Amino acid sequence: MYLITIFGNLLIILAVSCDPHLHTPMYFFLTNLSFVDICFTSTTVPKMLQNIQTQSKVITYAGCVTQIYFFILFAVSDFFVLSVMAYDRFVAICYPLHYTVIMNSRLCGLLVLVSWIMFVSLFYCTILGVYLSSAAPQSSHSSAVASVMYTVVTPMLNPFIYSLRNRDIKKALRAFLVKETLHGQLS
Repeated sequence: MYLITIFGNLLIILAVSCDPHLHTPMYFFLTNLSFVDICFTSTTVPKMLQNIQTQSKVITYAGCVTQIYFFILFAVSDFFVLSVMAYDRFVAICYPLHYTVIMNSRLCGLLVLVSWIMFVSLFYCTILGVYLSSAAPQSSHSSAVASVMYTVVTPMLNPFIYSLRNRDIKKALRAFLVKETLHGQLS
């Protein structure tokens, strides 16, 4: 599942980067979402896989704090990028004739910047919630299942939900794969 998550999100980034027709606000935000999903998943899954492989559940205090910091950073960033994407779709649906004027590149960059800045203001509240909730007794099995669901399954499904069903992305991926296949055969 981890490899599917990484590969699917990298495909989105690659398709949007390589196709000039996809250089629109919607795909700009989608690329940011894919990047954040890769980072979000990569904060916990490699350590989890190492723990499974070595049958060890040890993590240093510094490693734990670092992992929690980046986990919360990317979780909140994911939330804000999804909020910005919702605003983009709102403008596209409610103001279709003004969409290109409203969603210019300056505003897109500003929205992404604001979503990252908002993280800083909410970071301390969310980390406090993590520490307070860790004091409550919970079943380790239900916690593990919940952890896998929001750290691996959701980021794995995002590429399928948001873009791989999209014919523009499919077209860009096909063009890229054909170009790379031909380039590989000619080399």
